[in-house]
Amino acid sequence: MHVDADRLRADIEANAEFGDVAAEEGRGRTVLCGTEANRQAREYFVDRLDDAGLHVDIDAVGNVSGTWTPDSADETAAPVAFGSHLDSVPEGGIFDGPLGVYAALESVRAMQESNVEPERPLVVVSFTEEEGQRFADGLLGSSVSVGKRSVEEALALEDSDGTTLGDALDDIGFRGEGLLDASEWDAWYELHIEQDTQLERADVPVGVVTTITGITHCEATVVGEANHAGATPMDERTDALAAAAEFVLDVERAANSVVDDSSDSAVGTVGSLDVSPNATNVVPGRVEMGVDVRDVVYQSMQTIVDAARESLTRLETERGVDTEFARPFDLEPTPMADRLREAAHSAGKAAGIGTMEMHSGAAHDTMHVADVTDAALLFAPSRDGISHNPREWTDWDDCAAATRVLAGAVAAAAGARADE
Repeated sequence: MHVDADRLRADIEANAEFGDVAAEEGRGRTVLCGTEANRQAREYFVDRLDDAGLHVDIDAVGNVSGTWTPDSADETAAPVAFGSHLDSVPEGGIFDGPLGVYAALESVRAMQESNVEPERPLVVVSFTEEEGQRFADGLLGSSVSVGKRSVEEALALEDSDGTTLGDALDDIGFRGEGLLDASEWDAWYELHIEQDTQLERADVPVGVVTTITGITHCEATVVGEANHAGATPMDERTDALAAAAEFVLDVERAANSVVDDSSDSAVGTVGSLDVSPNATNVVPGRVEMGVDVRDVVYQSMQTIVDAARESLTRLETERGVDTEFARPFDLEPTPMADRLREAAHSAGKAAGIGTMEMHSGAAHDTMHVADVTDAALLFAPSRDGISHNPREWTDWDDCAAATRVLAGAVAAAAGARADE
């Protein structure tokens, strides 16, 4: 199959114009769900689907899909779906999401032009609000597609100004009907930029993900006593921030211990602190912290969380503070389907393109889809591992190479054969 690298690049660069932001270096965009920039990106995508002869559907939460059912396919067979998302973080890059969407579309066009005959329909997908920058906490469209969130619940979600997702989709003309049901798919592939440097260091153009990391978010609170910074002797203080500082180091120590002893992919981060009263001349009385724990081994995650709890217990005894701990979000690691991974490696070998296995430390829509059907995630290299930044960059040759592997893998999953 011939992937048209220039056409793929043209689509990604055209998409980059929507929500374009000025940047000292690189090329950035801000495309939040339900905004004018999002409308433009969606309309351009729909036009490209139409141009390729795909049947376009927009579901009730704005998920966009284009279905190709060639004469060779059994229209009643479960389809193979692939894609990603078009929204971005504020001042994000031009590849995160759009590469996967337009690589999927280019894969279909390559099959059409190479007379490849799939036995199953193919569905190109753009999920709504993957980044979670305006509504919910990310992976919204896929969460509805797999039944983890109802359409009604999703549409009622509000942004910081009180606008609902439903109203925002109405405003841009992308609140459709029905449901894009991922459980009806035979398989799902997503191509994404790596957002790390493993492929770059190994000089390999395509990563085949074995497991998507599990993610736990915890909330830790330390309560001491606010008091005058000048008039309170050091031995009479109950400093919440000093205790919190020990907690931060305990989490780091626990994560490093897990890396040394059992799993080198484990990470633990205290990424947010809210200090009260947050005044230079006041001993801090309360600190609220956000903890992020990730690994491809769930027990490793549990070990770090247990260490965080033990740290708070110790601080209560040694520093006289009160503490609280909650774990509001807990997502176990998600393995990818063996048959789809093998198809990706085989496609790379057939095309003369190197592939390597790796895990994903970031969340993707594929995490949800894998709960209801076989799923796979492919990576293309990210220069210096930079993402969510205008300096995010994946070389155009790498985009094309990864798309060739994606096209070959999807064709194999769809039972495709070449028309001689």
